[in-house]
Amino acid sequence: MINSARRGAAFRSLVIALTAFFTVVDLFATQAILPLLAHAYRVAPAAMGVAVNASTIGMAISGLAVALFSRRIDRRLGIVASLVILAIPTALLAHAPNLMVFTGLRIAQGLCMSTAFTLTLAYLGEHCDAESQAGAFAAYVTGNVASNLVGRFIAAAVAGQLGLATNFYLFAGLNLVGAALAWVTIRPTMARATEEMTSSARERLQALTTAPLLAGFAVGFCILFAFLGVFTYVNFVLVRPPLGLGMMSVGLVYFVFLPSIALTPQAGAFATRFGARAALWAGLGVALAGLPLLVCGNLALVLGGMTLVGAGTFFAQATATGFVSRAAQDRAAASGVYLAAYFSGGLVGSAALGAVFDRFGWEACVGGVAGAIVLAMAVGTRLKPPSTETAGRIAVAGAPQDFN
Repeated sequence: MINSARRGAAFRSLVIALTAFFTVVDLFATQAILPLLAHAYRVAPAAMGVAVNASTIGMAISGLAVALFSRRIDRRLGIVASLVILAIPTALLAHAPNLMVFTGLRIAQGLCMSTAFTLTLAYLGEHCDAESQAGAFAAYVTGNVASNLVGRFIAAAVAGQLGLATNFYLFAGLNLVGAALAWVTIRPTMARATEEMTSSARERLQALTTAPLLAGFAVGFCILFAFLGVFTYVNFVLVRPPLGLGMMSVGLVYFVFLPSIALTPQAGAFATRFGARAALWAGLGVALAGLPLLVCGNLALVLGGMTLVGAGTFFAQATATGFVSRAAQDRAAASGVYLAAYFSGGLVGSAALGAVFDRFGWEACVGGVAGAIVLAMAVGTRLKPPSTETAGRIAVAGAPQDFN
């Protein structure tokens, strides 16, 4: 009986991770082919970096929209429709005639990805008991990590060998696979009726602006600011002297995310034992320790730095995501605002640090990343749930109940 339950929990966690993978695989995969795209559109690294990361604009807008209207959206239908529609701008990227059209299509991708992402987080928060929720969120973030590794590897390999157009067609196909998976595994359901659904807009706003939640939103902003600052512009460092890697080698580089896949699921258990703040500081401390290695000019050291930054930021993201969901009364709205803050941080980071990279170089860019991580650690002191009862529900390893 116990072994059967464990197998069932493992299967449900796998389903959650795969759902996350197919939802956001387009988000970061394109970063691996930034040098090819910059050459194709004949623009500077910062301009191409902002265009590729323009998806975060759509992610932020959609996150806020879902936060406002999530109560009226059927979770299953919303997730499936978002992933089906996502395939359209993904395929159109194959023949975007200029950087402006490319940017617009990336924004459209972000709108679809964030809708699916936010509704899935809301679904997990509403249909997992207290003991299984941390495992569910950890599994979802683990799928996010895997999309970074596998997506970047696929993009670099396919674009390098078969061209940019084939790459985008392939990812459009992956979007449709994700829609099919969601249709099969998520049970039809509306958001659960709760008392706060009849509350006024003012009361809802007050519930979303408590000190712990605001701190969680700010931490999310800083995490993606730092993450994109590293993993957007390191691609240009990798292909330039003295490293001088080819596109296939750049794809292989992203196996640095393997430790993240192993460590991220442990964030829930760590937060349960030591608290959300300690878990956040541990993850961000690891990321901070990796930054000096990124500027050494030695491939092994750079890869080591990328490994630490990836593992640390994903661990911190899993902690912050789970904290926000458990500390909020309206989980769907809180998840939407958190994702809006998170992806806004990515947009600001790619733009601001891109300008720093173009003007002052890689070392200055890494310095900006360090500042964002230190700020996140400082703000993280406020990650304390509003009540002891809530604190006890933040994270316990397990698996969700309502995935088939």
